Amino acid sequence: MTILPGTGRGTGEAGGGGVPPTPRPEVALARKLRRSLGLPEVMLWQKLRGSPGGVRFRRQHPIGCYVADFFCAKARLVVEVDGAIHGVDQRPLRDTARDRFMSDNGYRVIRIGAADILRDAEAVAASIVSLAASPLHHSPSASGPPPRAGEE
Repeated sequence: MTILPGTGRGTGEAGGGGVPPTPRPEVALARKLRRSLGLPEVMLWQKLRGSPGGVRFRRQHPIGCYVADFFCAKARLVVEVDGAIHGVDQRPLRDTARDRFMSDNGYRVIRIGAADILRDAEAVAASIVSLAASPLHHSPSASGPPPRAGEE
């Protein structure tokens, strides 16, 4: 075995040198956003964390070039928390483009008003968990054969 200089192998050193990999811009943004959640997002996250009802959620999850406020991979559900800023300037157009991107890539997007979360975070979280736990469209079973012609 050849030991490369600076790898720390065979010298008792832990690790090697080098520069740690740089995350994609959307990953770096997601990490930053996780540290600066607004009050409605914090309140909702307190209710969604810990897999309520057996449904796992992630917060500030990168999808494509966007960062979803909350995401359930199992249900392919994106939850966006909309505050007052979402009705100002070009924001509605940007939100529409974002929703179209998510939809085109197989994600379902629901938008929740920040005021609704502030009013009753428990009820909002319960409705999100219910939606994620029983999606409207079930994907066909990957374990079985496809249906025969006429049996769809």
